[in-house]
Formats: sequence, C-alpha cells, structure tokens
Amino acid sequence: MGRRLSAGTRPRHYAQQFQCLPNRLGGSSMKSMIVTGAANGIGRAIAQGADLAGYRVGVLDIAREHAEATAAQLSHGEPLVCDVTNAELIARQFEQFGDIDVLVNNAGILRTGPLIDHEPDDFRLVIETNLNAVFVAAQAAARIMRDHGGGCIVNIASIVGMHPSPNSGAYAAAKGGVISLTQHMSLEWGAYGIRVNAVAPGFIDAGMSAPFYGDPDVRERRSSAVPIGRLGSEEDVVKAVLFLASDDADYISGETVAVDGGVINSVLMHLPRD
Repeated sequence: MGRRLSAGTRPRHYAQQFQCLPNRLGGSSMKSMIVTGAANGIGRAIAQGADLAGYRVGVLDIAREHAEATAAQLSHGEPLVCDVTNAELIARQFEQFGDIDVLVNNAGILRTGPLIDHEPDDFRLVIETNLNAVFVAAQAAARIMRDHGGGCIVNIASIVGMHPSPNSGAYAAAKGGVISLTQHMSLEWGAYGIRVNAVAPGFIDAGMSAPFYGDPDVRERRSSAVPIGRLGSEEDVVKAVLFLASDDADYISGETVAVDGGVINSVLMHLPRD
C-alpha cells in the first residue's frame, strides 16, 4: 500500500534517502528549486523532499496562507504567491527569487466526465492551467537559466497523457501536450545547458487522486491492475523528480518517466488469452 505524507510528518527513512542526495546535486553551494502548486499534495511532498536534499525551495502557490505555511515547515523555504497562468507575475516572482537551478511544473487541476458533456469553459480552464501554465513558467525559468549557464526543468505529466482513459479527455489532452512540450523544450533549450524531462505518475494515492482511493473497492481494483501489486505514493513521485534534477541524470533530456508500477504496459495482461 502506498504511503501518504502529511504536512510536517515524514518517515525516518524518507528523510534519510533524500538527505543523501546533496552529494550528487553538483557543486558545493546550495542549489535552488521552484515547485509550482507546492502548498498541498504531491507538490508539497516534492518541496519537502527537495528541502531534505539540500535545496533552497521556492514554494509557489496561488493560496498565500498555504504557501507560507508549507515554506515555514522547510529549512530553506520561500513562499511565492502567484497564479501560474499569469505570465507577467510569474516572470516577476522568478526574477525576485534569483538564480533557478531547477523548476518543477507541478500545478494543475482535475476535471473529469464524458467529453460529450464537457463545458467548453471547463475544457479551456484545464488546458490553461495544466498546459499553458507549464509553458509560461518554463519559459520564464529558462530565460534565467540561459543567462546563468543552464538548469533543469521537470514537468509533471500523467500516464493518461500517454494512454487514453475514459472520462479524462481534457486532463489527458493537457498532459499529452505537456509530454510533447517537454520534448520540444529539450530540443530547443539544450544548447543553453537546460535539460527538460517529465514525470508521468500513474495510480498515485496522493494529491488530487487521494479521495478517489478512499473507496476500498477502487483501491483493490486499481492495486490489482498494477503489475507490482500496489498503488504508488507521493514518495515514489518525489524520488523520480529528484533523480531527474540531480547530476546522476545529466545526460537525460526530453524523456518522460512513467512512475506507474508498470501499469501502462499491462493492458493485454488483463485480457483473456483464448
């Protein structure tokens, strides 16, 4: 069963595994990371993991109170209050933050339902928040990274951006766009020393999906569909993000890492053989 980390509480092994990362981050000075949508859920877990790994962390969120509360829990956290869809405000916040070694584009919203019933405004909002905002933040960060010798961007996508899923059309379209955008960014920005990758979570018992997995029947069905036999945790996502941000991944760019226990490859596993 996956583990969920509540604010201010982390298993001892969780702290230990991320505290060993600074030796692999490169250089002796503290590196900096901005995480969007960092006040809650998986974004908060990424900020916590980065803090334990020795980063100075910009906790960016639209909710001031939550951003400040999360930043206060970190050793080197700084709240950044901003709507991720506002290009002017994002650029201003990033400039005020200073050097950016890593940007994690995590902010997003979820709207589900049959496409035939989707309101155009809802569809537009999902694309604006989950795709356009990724471009806005990545561009602002890349301009700073270009002027300071490079950096790393990790975009949070989803396996529904790689494989269709019923009632997830708007979300899937946005996340598929994030995956394509990741490839194009890596192609154009590699010359500036900027690596760009994506992490595509699968069945993760955390963040926006946590209420869904409160149903025991749903948990059982989803867990049994995963080849390794369990739901993912926010910790699984954090480890992938911090690996891609580290010097251990310094020759990896333009890739999407599925953190899904193999579920995206398991479609035929659940079909009869006769």
